[in-house]
Parts: sequence; C-alpha cells; structure tokens
Amino acid sequence: MNTRTETRFTPIDPDLYARAFQLLDPAPEPTAPALPAAPAKVSLTAVPPVRLPGPVEKTLTDALAFLDTHGWARGTLIHPEGARCSIGALRAAAGARNAAYCDAGNLLLDEARRQHGTKWQSIPSWNDSHTGVQVRSVWEAAIRRAHHLNI
Repeated sequence: MNTRTETRFTPIDPDLYARAFQLLDPAPEPTAPALPAAPAKVSLTAVPPVRLPGPVEKTLTDALAFLDTHGWARGTLIHPEGARCSIGALRAAAGARNAAYCDAGNLLLDEARRQHGTKWQSIPSWNDSHTGVQVRSVWEAAIRRAHHLNI
C-alpha cells in the first residue's frame, strides 16, 4: 500500500519564527559586566559593651543625686524641708541597710579620711564638720573609686 499524505502547510521562514518568539519572550539586553558588590560598611572602631554600675556605685550615685535634688544638710539627719546629711542620703538611696548601703558608707568614709584626715570615725561627724563643696568632692571621688573598682 502506498500512502501519501499532503498537508498543504505553507513553508515558514525560520528567521520570522525566531523573531516572533523573541517578541513574546525577549532575552535580557546585554549589559556591562556587574561590578562586585561593595561590602557592607563595617565600623572598625570597637563598640564598648554597655557597662552597668555596680551596686555600690549605683547607691553612691543615687545618693548624690538625692542631695542634688533635695539639698544637703548639716547637723541633722533629715531637715524639715527635705534636705539630708550624707548618711541620710545613703539611706534614702539604698532603701534599706543592705550590703550596698554598708559598702557605700565604708567607701565614702574611707574617701573622707583620704581627703580630710584619718580622725573621722563616722560619716555624720565628718559631714557636719565640712562645707558643702568639701562634702561633694568626697562624694564624687568615692563614686569614681566605685566605678574604677567596678563595685
């Protein structure tokens, strides 16, 4: 048996066919070679870790802030207008006679002795015998020492 099939299709132009598909799905246009991506900016300076003050430093700092806010007193633990002596400010800052209160008081008295002589036996006696400027100087030095000692 001899079978012949005629399709009667029109021959196609292969270039026309390729152009038609290119219009339907265009290839990306050639571009210049991509430059390497710039690295993310990284700081070469070390970021110091956040340092929280120790309990003694915090107690001393809070007590000095209390004196700055409410006033400093001499000759009385608590003045009727709210000012306090150094020991009164320590008590207010510590909230209780805890270890931080005791250690802060010892450091404050030690610094008072460094600056004003070893004769001082207590914070109240030292506080009542000095000016506000002298007392503040001792507080600031005690806070610096607590910071340096990380306590």
